[in-house]
Amino acid sequence: MTKNKNDQDIIVLLKQAVGEVVEEKGLVTHEDIKHLPTKDEFYKETLRILKKLNDLETEKDVLSHNVSEHSDRIEALEKIHPNGVHFASI
Repeated sequence: MTKNKNDQDIIVLLKQAVGEVVEEKGLVTHEDIKHLPTKDEFYKETLRILKKLNDLETEKDVLSHNVSEHSDRIEALEKIHPNGVHFASI
């Protein structure tokens, strides 16, 4: 089926009318969201971020434990050597 001049004019008018309705109602079009990631891309990136967050939390826990051990050791040494002075050197 070939399009004649009237068909082409009708198509142009319909496109204009639809465009006006979309703009008037504030509808979202494919053109508006073409830059957004696909679901798979979104979930893949979200998973990568959540894994990184989990790694950071694990690292924080390990470092916190190390700091706690060091604090305990320093307190024990300060009890033995008050003011950083060894009793034997007094």
